[in-house]
Amino acid sequence: MRTATTVEASGGAWSEIVEFVVEAEKLGLDICWVAEAWGSDAPSPLGYLAGRTERILLGSGVIQLGTRSPVTVAQTAMTLAHLSDGRFRLGLGASGPQVIEGLHGIPFARPLTRMRETVEIVRSAFSGERIRFEGRQYTIPLPDGEGRPMRLSVPPVQVPVYLATLSPKMLELTGEIADGWLGTSFVPEGADDAYFTHLDGGLARAGRTRADLDVCQGAEINIVADEGQLAEVVGSRKKELAFSLGGMGSGSTNFYNNAYSRQGWADVAARIRERWQAGDRDGATALVTDEMVLATTLIGTEDMVRARLGDWRAAGVDTVRLYPAGDTLAARLDNLGRGIDLVRALDAR
Repeated sequence: MRTATTVEASGGAWSEIVEFVVEAEKLGLDICWVAEAWGSDAPSPLGYLAGRTERILLGSGVIQLGTRSPVTVAQTAMTLAHLSDGRFRLGLGASGPQVIEGLHGIPFARPLTRMRETVEIVRSAFSGERIRFEGRQYTIPLPDGEGRPMRLSVPPVQVPVYLATLSPKMLELTGEIADGWLGTSFVPEGADDAYFTHLDGGLARAGRTRADLDVCQGAEINIVADEGQLAEVVGSRKKELAFSLGGMGSGSTNFYNNAYSRQGWADVAARIRERWQAGDRDGATALVTDEMVLATTLIGTEDMVRARLGDWRAAGVDTVRLYPAGDTLAARLDNLGRGIDLVRALDAR
């Protein structure tokens, strides 16, 4: 397995984030993804990190559909690919209605169609050919206007495209057209029904196999000295999980809630969302079980995390995205470095 992490530059401590990435490269990390969400944009930090690093791959984790035109996405990806000497990976995601409609004022409708058409247009731009496209969401150039098909003046470059998807139809699309899958809320024991059945359906439709798709899964890593520390660490994680299940998306559309539901927690996930949406944050948090936290994270003793990483690899994960816990930079780097060492040890067997 390869190792990765994700950073987000919205916390204000940008110099510390840069130091974290630079040190992570020294530790041997393979990929650093930069998140966007509703904070800072992803491309700006990526351009800066391209100049501060030498080997590590860099990716947008993710650029949100609809916030930029498909050709702007392609221009951004191609620019970052050239700036980084080919180290850039383009991660795209549909986000959710709360961010797309509530923050950007853009309709969230038809995300599946928008994703398919965006990837097709982006790859057309990568080729260096004149861009022509006629679809349900995008038409380039506009018909009956003065525009004519154009090609970008940026030198052609092929950039791997990763899709961050959770719903069955989006997972099928990922298997069909993407170079990689950026997943989350992953439980190895339930991954076949929740994820891989749909990914494999898309792969088969395109005449591809798992070898054609980089399965990149992420989770918090927090290695504790002994099991006596688990209760406190797991308890501190529960409110974050309650927010994901109850506050991400909207009252009716929450892809994280749906993913947990497909992996055996449908009843409790529904109750958590109901409590959260009603404003009862503490009540929602109290419903999150220890099992829900431990099953979807890399929290535990070194032996526990080692075993869990083995489960991930056996389930089909190619790249493990580590979100290191810690109140200080040194603590986060320690958790990250220990995680990288555990993955290396697994691969050495």
